[in-house]
Amino acid sequence: MKKFVFITFCLLTAFFFSITTYSSEKLFAKCSGCHGKDGSKHALGVSNPLKGQSKEEIIKKLNGYKNGTYGGSKKRMMESQAKRLSKEDIEKLAEYISKLQ
Repeated sequence: MKKFVFITFCLLTAFFFSITTYSSEKLFAKCSGCHGKDGSKHALGVSNPLKGQSKEEIIKKLNGYKNGTYGGSKKRMMESQAKRLSKEDIEKLAEYISKLQ
């Protein structure tokens, strides 16, 4: 019985981890067109690469775009993207982006 519980726990943990990873990758796929698959591209030739930014930086910037308090000359494009994101989406994206290598 203990073996069954342990195996079930391991399988469920792996399943939930794969769902989180998949959804984060799927969310970032929408970003990669401008920012590059690994986040190293200067989007529209003006933004800093996402790669190397911390989770906290990404959260702050996405929330700023979402509420209109952050961004430069091209912020309208990011505002429209960020407004579509939920708080959970922003957390997932920030976690994913902060680990890009």
